[in-house]
Amino acid sequence: MEEKKIALLIDSDNISYKYLNGILEELTQYGVTTYRRIYGDFTSPSHGRWNEQLLRHSIIPIQQFSNTSGKNATDSALIIDAMDLLYNGNVDIFCIVSSDSDFTRLAVRLRESGRMIIGMGEKKTPESFRAACTIFTELENLLENEAAGRGMTKEAIESTIINIITQNDNKGKTTGTGEIGSKLQNKYPDFDIRTFGYSQLSKFLGDMAGIELVKEGNAMSVRLKTEKSETSSIEQEITEMVRSCGRSIGLATLGQMIRKRHKNFNVKLYGYSQLYKFIDTIPALMVEGDKTDRRVSLRPEKK
Repeated sequence: MEEKKIALLIDSDNISYKYLNGILEELTQYGVTTYRRIYGDFTSPSHGRWNEQLLRHSIIPIQQFSNTSGKNATDSALIIDAMDLLYNGNVDIFCIVSSDSDFTRLAVRLRESGRMIIGMGEKKTPESFRAACTIFTELENLLENEAAGRGMTKEAIESTIINIITQNDNKGKTTGTGEIGSKLQNKYPDFDIRTFGYSQLSKFLGDMAGIELVKEGNAMSVRLKTEKSETSSIEQEITEMVRSCGRSIGLATLGQMIRKRHKNFNVKLYGYSQLYKFIDTIPALMVEGDKTDRRVSLRPEKK
């Protein structure tokens, strides 16, 4: 089945460059990002960090010089391009990245034309724009999920594959090897299994610790290898770690302890995108605090 074509349109006036990796990775689960455009005044010092990212990710900057109506000019340029792409008929999905309610009417118009609208913005994004989108994703969540060291290492690729499988599992979908290859190519344009000493993608996948191949007729799919017994074992270990620290420990410190003992530990193998969510399912433990200061404690025993 042919993958959906996505138009990514970014309003740089109120979106930070730090979210870009997360945005591009998030879109790989929906299709191929065919159009990549960003709108703003790239002569401004405040856009300096954006300039560093444009060539690296093949994003076309649409220059709008700052003046008394600079912000309106940026919005208008994005809206005009979106409508041009709609009428050309080459786009299946529009992704509008902005925390501004000014794009609410555009999102509604595109959705009325039968297009899927993915909105992305910070937590401050008004409800009107959120509601106008088919799907809305808070950028802070993408930043929180982003792994350190996003180079094209085997570990980073395995993490990406695990994420693809987990997302499909949540939707009740099987993950085929063809889909894996396509999405890896979308995320890493220079991905080549020969770089890692393999001649076939299936052998490359088969050697990954957290993944197993499943053959049904002529079709080959992949799934997570984690067994329930392994999950129970790691839960017991984590509980003992917390208990040994005097009943309470910082989440970051606990994460370091787990990875010191299990170098290949990846919380996505257990069906979770974030460590605190996995730990909070362990019966003997509970997680308190917000993302800036989370702590893990033993649950009070019921009397």
